[in-house]
Amino acid sequence: MGMATAKHVMKRILMMLAGYFVSVLVGLIAVAVIYGVLSSLPNAPDYFDVMGVSPIAVLLVPPLGMFVYFLTIVVTALQTLIFALIAEFFSLRNVLLHMVFGAGAAVGGFALIWPSAPEDMDPERWVDIGIIAAAGLVAGLLYWLIAGRDAGFRRPLFER
Repeated sequence: MGMATAKHVMKRILMMLAGYFVSVLVGLIAVAVIYGVLSSLPNAPDYFDVMGVSPIAVLLVPPLGMFVYFLTIVVTALQTLIFALIAEFFSLRNVLLHMVFGAGAAVGGFALIWPSAPEDMDPERWVDIGIIAAAGLVAGLLYWLIAGRDAGFRRPLFER
C-alpha cells in the first residue's frame, strides 16, 4: 500500500469518526424536536411532554447530557461501524442508503436499551420506534453530508 493510499484511508477513517460523532449529536437533537412537536398534537401521550422537556434538562445539566450522548454512542457504535465499513469498502455514496443505515443503527440501539420491546409492543412502542427511526434518518443524512458522499477506501483516479 502506497503512502498516498494510506493517507487517503486515514482521511476516510477520520471523516467517518467526525461524521459519526456529529450525527449522533444531531440525531439526539432530532429525537427531542420530534417528541416536542408531537407533544403539541391532540391526544398525544403524556410522556411526549416529558420527552420534549427532558432535553432542556439535559442541556442544563451537562453531566447528564454527556451520559446520554455516550450511552447513545455505546448502543449505536457497532452497527454504525458495520454500515460505515460496508459503505467505504463498496464506495456506496447514495444518500438514501446512508439515511436507511442511520435509521437501522438508531432502531438497533433502541432495541439494546429496551430489550423487552418485543414483548412490550403496544402502540406507544411503535410510535417510539418510528420516532427513533426518523431521528436516525436525520443522523444518516448528516453523516452522508460529512463522510458518506465521498465514501470509498480506494483513492479516486482524479482528485476533485
